[in-house]
Amino acid sequence: MHGLLPALRRGFNKWIGWRRLGIAASVCIIAFAVTTLVRTLKGIDTGVILTALTEIPRGSIGLAAICVFFAFCTLTFYDFFALRTIGKKHVPYRIAALSSFTSYSIGHNIGATVFTGGAIRFRIYSDYGLNAIDVAKICFLSGLTFWLGNIFVLSIGMAIHPDAASAMDQLPSSINRLIALGGLASIGSYLVWLCMGEKRRELGQKGWKVVLPSTPLTLVQILIGVVDLGFCATAMYLLMPANPPIDFMSLAVVFILATLLGFASHAPGSIGVFDAAMLLALPEFGREQLLATLLVFRLLYFVIPFGLAISIMGARELWMNVVAPWQERRRLAEACAQANLPQQVATMERERTLRQAGKR
Repeated sequence: MHGLLPALRRGFNKWIGWRRLGIAASVCIIAFAVTTLVRTLKGIDTGVILTALTEIPRGSIGLAAICVFFAFCTLTFYDFFALRTIGKKHVPYRIAALSSFTSYSIGHNIGATVFTGGAIRFRIYSDYGLNAIDVAKICFLSGLTFWLGNIFVLSIGMAIHPDAASAMDQLPSSINRLIALGGLASIGSYLVWLCMGEKRRELGQKGWKVVLPSTPLTLVQILIGVVDLGFCATAMYLLMPANPPIDFMSLAVVFILATLLGFASHAPGSIGVFDAAMLLALPEFGREQLLATLLVFRLLYFVIPFGLAISIMGARELWMNVVAPWQERRRLAEACAQANLPQQVATMERERTLRQAGKR
């Protein structure tokens, strides 16, 4: 029996592995979501969707856009917090903000966020002396901020409104409430564990070692994730149809579950997965009206930030690789010309003096 578990672990690592298991889980989530979405969208009238789009109040769209803007402002503190945690205090906030915004917007829309987002972070932070291990630590701590915020808000929401999750996970309300209490207990246990000294907070070994934030800083970390999610959920809530009414906390539970499924699928922009989850969990709303809401939210939260992030990164690369080198070459040429100017003047003066002497 004692040799069975190590043998199973070796067999799992050899024949399956966590990477293949993750890919298989992503494919299953995407396949299930696409199947559900296709079945849900049968009989949808596009004309009704267009009409529903025009019925969304412009004021609500404007307020939702403001909430999305503040959500991305809060998102910038993911990297800033991680940089201060690993001791890279020389990297200014504006660079952390640039990295957070572009890596999330581009990575989440392209898919495989761990790799695409990490590559963008490395491209930006390498100019400030950070290496691949530093970037890996930043990705880890930023992901920890995201998950702590999600688990905290989702646990509170499911504890108050367990029925909101039942339409998605098909579990009884009592089970959902137990899961929520377990989530809150796990966060509480994690905070207590962090109080047991800095040595306990060290993860990794040799060159790859990260010290987790202390308990007070972890509370700040959770707050960053909660505020980010709060703005996103508020944006969705503002865009929802007025009838039938739905309370904010119930919508927040559905929204977070749909978001987590989208992240787990690694689908570009969570497309299909997030939408199918929302449609499945909110059957009380008209499909056309809810699709109109999802289209506007996707435009505000995915499409516009993605376009801005691509434009910012493109302009940055153009400046660093074309404009800045050209300006440096021009500056050097002007400096060389100014350095040679006295010699040229002296030579011209000498030639003028000789010409005048020849005339005499």
